[in-house]
Amino acid sequence: MRNHKIAAIGGDGIGPEVISAGLEVLAACAKRDGAFGLDVSHFDWGSDYYKKHGLMMPADGVAAMRKFDAIYFGAVGAPDIPDHVTLWGLRLAICQGLDQYANVRPTRILSGITSPLRDVTAKELDWIIVRENSEGEYAGVGGRVHRGLPEEVATDVAMFTRAGVTRIIRHAYKIAQARPRKLLTVVTKSNAQRHGMVMWDDIAAEVACEFPDVKTDKMLVDAMTMRMVARPQTLDTIVATNLHADILSDLAAALAGSLGIAPTANLNPERKTPSMFEPIHGSAFDITGKGIANPIGTFWTGVMMLEHLGEAKASQRLMRAIERTTADKANHPPDLGGTATTRKVTDAVLQALEGDNA
Repeated sequence: MRNHKIAAIGGDGIGPEVISAGLEVLAACAKRDGAFGLDVSHFDWGSDYYKKHGLMMPADGVAAMRKFDAIYFGAVGAPDIPDHVTLWGLRLAICQGLDQYANVRPTRILSGITSPLRDVTAKELDWIIVRENSEGEYAGVGGRVHRGLPEEVATDVAMFTRAGVTRIIRHAYKIAQARPRKLLTVVTKSNAQRHGMVMWDDIAAEVACEFPDVKTDKMLVDAMTMRMVARPQTLDTIVATNLHADILSDLAAALAGSLGIAPTANLNPERKTPSMFEPIHGSAFDITGKGIANPIGTFWTGVMMLEHLGEAKASQRLMRAIERTTADKANHPPDLGGTATTRKVTDAVLQALEGDNA
């Protein structure tokens, strides 16, 4: 039997709730398949850990992750700790430390869910957003000096390297090439950001020559927001910088129905280090402990993790179970306009898994 070592980090807010539900569903997938097992180790890192130790995770936390095959991550962020402390202390520290440079976010309208876009169909809104995940606007380059003085200065430098831009665009092309439409949209802001963004455009044009079967178009990020809303059917695979894709992917999730259903994979495509899988909804402290967090995004994240681990059959079965669950509006939690609890949604997915004979 194949055995996969999984590091589970619930993190903050609803993170532990949805990761617990996700692990229950993944265990059912493994049992249903019968050909693999999941060896899960739990880590209590996050804001509570910070309050006790002054760090979001131990100093050797990134090194500890290297022995795992994948990381299953919930959320980070707490109302009483500055966001830059929580984010840079845990999630970004893991992503950068393990060179998880490709953030991949699929977006489509699941069965039974209605998009806020008028008359859009599931066939018309089926995208994959590829986000550069290691440099750009979130590189962490910059500083703050003369604090509290009239002359105070703060800088954040958007850092783009030829190596970093080339590898993320090439990865996006490979994803686009594997999809039926073979269409990639490159998003920049090269009319105003005349150095880094122009280099993005130049490198995209160079890499495009390696993929002659993929059609390429280019958009400025502000115009892209309008296109996503007004002409969703013209898009398929999208690649953008760390900041731009971060914003666009949240818009995409909202257009598909809710942030609660959206998954993410933070990948090291060469598999030199473990990749990390997480829902994108955040810690949502306003509903923490109420039992109404939507676990669908965490389950879909599990689909991506299973696929990454080579368990294609189990991955496909879980995706079918998710769609059977969302098809019934009785299983919609509050963020989707329903009243279902986390427990009810989880039980529905478990039942769908059990009844899947494909």
